[in-house]
Amino acid sequence: MPRRSTLFPVTTTRARDAAAVLLRERWRQASLGTVWRRVADWSGPEVEELAAAVSSGACPVGAAEDLGRARGYDGVGIGEALDDLTCLFVAAGQVATPPAVVRAFCVAWSDAQADALAVGASTDPETGLPRQEYLAVRLEETYLTAARRGRSVTEEHCLVLVDVAAGDLPPLARAARSAVAGDALARVYGHGHPMATLGGGLFAVLDDRDGVEDRVHRTHHAVSALCAGLEAAVGVRVPPHVWSVPLPATHDEAVRLLGRHARQP
Repeated sequence: MPRRSTLFPVTTTRARDAAAVLLRERWRQASLGTVWRRVADWSGPEVEELAAAVSSGACPVGAAEDLGRARGYDGVGIGEALDDLTCLFVAAGQVATPPAVVRAFCVAWSDAQADALAVGASTDPETGLPRQEYLAVRLEETYLTAARRGRSVTEEHCLVLVDVAAGDLPPLARAARSAVAGDALARVYGHGHPMATLGGGLFAVLDDRDGVEDRVHRTHHAVSALCAGLEAAVGVRVPPHVWSVPLPATHDEAVRLLGRHARQP
């Protein structure tokens, strides 16, 4: 009897996972075959979470909000994004998408679009990366999402700081140094990942704690390799300083943490 009670939750979990995978695949085939135009950009953790919520019968509103936000950040048009959402509920055998799901999805998509416009206005021209204010917004989203899911930001996320500065440089040399550092971060984390310049050759990335040591190592290697080609190597920290910093318990404290590290350009 104890053995059966031990195995039952495992079996149930596996069955739910299998149902989520099956629904996600039906959703994917329906969407890519009709409404979705960019095959490589369809998948993501938000897709997985929404498929799991719908397949298990859990409330899908929070997961739909996360997906709407992700689609908005990725620049997916609202028509294409909603058509894709419809494909999920058709694949699940439902007649219509629940209105609460549509509303949460659209509000989050609109908020992400507004944030993207704000980011475009506050992008650092030297690095091509957003400034500190953008990272503060993404941090706020991370804290809110974690609170809604009952998770701990401090246990799941951290900041990775990258310092390439080793002294003052004239404007053109400083711009070259900043540009290669921004390129290195984009190579490791991908474009659109939450990151920002904190000024003066210092950069910050919002990262997951799981596997962060490997990404710190790869960032160190990428920055070193690209900065090695600069003529103004005297203005680059050799080797660059790359390290992770734990996130505090609240968003306000995280913003103050960014402020303490920020430098004048």
